Amino acid sequence: MSLNRSRIPPPVRGGPSRRGVLRGGGAMALTGAMGAAVAGCGTGLGVDSHGIVHIEVWHGQTSTALRAVKRLVADFHRGHPTIRIDLSGGVLADDMLQKVMAGLVAGSPPDIAYIFGSDLASVARSPQLADLTSVVESGRVPWKQYWPAAREGVTVDGVVRAVPAVLDSLAVVCNKTLFRRAGLELPGPGWTWRDFIETARKLTDRGRGTFGTGWPAAGDEDTVWRMWPMIWDLGGEVIAEGKREIGFAGEPGVRSLEVLAALAKDRSVYVDPKPGGEQMYQAFAAGRLGMVATGPWQLPDIRQAKIDYEVVPLPGFSGRSVTISGPDTWSVFDNGSARLKAARTFVGWLMEPEQAYRWDTQAGSLPQSRPAERRPQWRAYAAEVPGLPVFTEVLETARVRPVDRAYPKISMPFGEAITAVLLGKSTPAKALRRCADEANAAIAKVR
Repeated sequence: MSLNRSRIPPPVRGGPSRRGVLRGGGAMALTGAMGAAVAGCGTGLGVDSHGIVHIEVWHGQTSTALRAVKRLVADFHRGHPTIRIDLSGGVLADDMLQKVMAGLVAGSPPDIAYIFGSDLASVARSPQLADLTSVVESGRVPWKQYWPAAREGVTVDGVVRAVPAVLDSLAVVCNKTLFRRAGLELPGPGWTWRDFIETARKLTDRGRGTFGTGWPAAGDEDTVWRMWPMIWDLGGEVIAEGKREIGFAGEPGVRSLEVLAALAKDRSVYVDPKPGGEQMYQAFAAGRLGMVATGPWQLPDIRQAKIDYEVVPLPGFSGRSVTISGPDTWSVFDNGSARLKAARTFVGWLMEPEQAYRWDTQAGSLPQSRPAERRPQWRAYAAEVPGLPVFTEVLETARVRPVDRAYPKISMPFGEAITAVLLGKSTPAKALRRCADEANAAIAKVR
């Protein structure tokens, strides 16, 4: 789930320090003003005197991903001479929600914007967010073969309201040097959270300043999102089915927090107070952490630091590994029939297999579908990045956070509960009760 979304680069380049996947939604900040937004034709670019439709794309990208966007747009122009795309507007992805919301209130949103999946439900309050069901059901898009997480992450109230832009997952990266020093075998599929706790304890060497693992403790979404696989594995849900209350208030929540309590008691966890887990990742790159739960976006820094590493699936409580994914999205806004048709044409073209492969490898996404993962081009690419295939394999069990405007009201108190347990300021049961009281009171007010 962060705040600065760096990507898996092609094997030839280094990458930014982190992606911090599932940024929680400060998404509620401007939603109160959304009631004033009214569907309409928008302002700005449109159809010129030569019959060419101009659309505006707020892409949110920098560096290699921006270069990839520009190359794809140039190719699109060659095959679609009556559509022209303007990439000059917009902001970085982390600031996209606020600018898009402001544009909706003013009646001047872009035609396409790069929206984090955690923000999609709030944006979907606007009637200008387009229904993209016809795009994903076109014959050129293998929609039914997309990973379930990719499909679910763009669906709001049963309607496809965006298309996946970037897909990721969570696994554990192990420092093989520290495992050898501790005389431990590397974990593998089927290991448990009890195994994880015991391994972290054995990897910890206070004399050398090394810890078994690390965990963000800023109380932000990077603190929270990595807990959901535990909750789901134990039969819990983020939001209880058919109710406006949390779905992890009992055993799923307590047992998950007990994992952190055990790590804290053993003093085998590096507790990072900074947002986004930056210090935790720096400690791993410096060879001071034996294991870190992270995503494929972190592999460039790990490789650049020359860490001898192995990627393994997340542990489980029941002998299976459940993971989480956080799709980012391309969202389309209705600025009149001509621009809407052109925008749909462009995002549909991006989803076609050849363009999808180019975007996935250049912008740093896992393959969006099973056929894409089986393509020889992807297999050859993934073979050059050790551990990358594991992140794709675990997509089989990946889930996404609910695309629900209530989510931020759950994430904030749960982040506080996690931090309190990691710092030894509360027991799992007590922290969870407080979280439930605050979250349930807050989400009951979200309509």
